[in-house]
Amino acid sequence: MKLSTKGRYGLKAMFDLAQNYGSGPIPLKSVAERQDISEHYLEQLISSLRKAGLVQSVRGAQGGYTLTKKPAEITVGDVLRVLEGPLGLVDCVLEQDAVKCSRADDCITRIVWEKIRDSMIKTMDSITLQDMCEEAEKRKTGCRNYMYYI
Repeated sequence: MKLSTKGRYGLKAMFDLAQNYGSGPIPLKSVAERQDISEHYLEQLISSLRKAGLVQSVRGAQGGYTLTKKPAEITVGDVLRVLEGPLGLVDCVLEQDAVKCSRADDCITRIVWEKIRDSMIKTMDSITLQDMCEEAEKRKTGCRNYMYYI
């Protein structure tokens, strides 16, 4: 399984906002530069995150974006669900709207996919943006290097 750039870049952007939490609105241009993400692409990602209620925009000369909750209240799973959709390796075990299969009752591999899905969800929902900030602070390397360890 491989996350798309939506999930990877969106999580980087949310991490950046978490690192700057409490500093007022952060311009997308600043996030884009720090995280090496196209500003145009970042606008699309932030739009989805805003509609989901994870970020809010502040207009004006000193405007930008802020998290709607404390970094400790937003998980990696929250962000990835918004940007990637329901979590799961295959369509028949998605956490929402799983595709029904005529062989579901007898499919032995489905059990494997369910266990992997459950482990992924447990892990993604156990890591908060605050956890990421604390780990980055320990490493003193910032987001770019931290993201390789997720």
